[in-house]
Amino acid sequence: MARATARSQRCTPQDARNRYRHAVKFLEVAEIAADERDEDGEYASVAVSLAVLAGIAACDAACCTALGERSRSQDHHDAEKFLRRVNGGDEAAKQLHRLLSLKDEAHYGFFDIGPEELKRALRCSRAVLAFAESVLRR
Repeated sequence: MARATARSQRCTPQDARNRYRHAVKFLEVAEIAADERDEDGEYASVAVSLAVLAGIAACDAACCTALGERSRSQDHHDAEKFLRRVNGGDEAAKQLHRLLSLKDEAHYGFFDIGPEELKRALRCSRAVLAFAESVLRR
């Protein structure tokens, strides 16, 4: 697809459905990883990373469906602005913001994610996914 602007990309309903399916799979694998118990907590960091990917993909799905475009900025927080443009997307944008606040530590940090951050990431990811599903059903 051709870019609409330097920080957005046009997308179709089919693109939205594909991104939604990716979001579902990312979350499924995140939940499997979250159930693993290891002494170092490394699975928690992996689970949060996957939950972040699920949230981003769900955001793309909602935006592609409702707006016909998604954020392509290097700063994932810009996707929140797109989500706020979707009817009823303010709460989902807040959940995405919370989720993205864990991204750097989960992806690049030297310390592993704790159990509370893991619970928060999964909860936020589920919320953004549920919102995307509701948008796709409209």
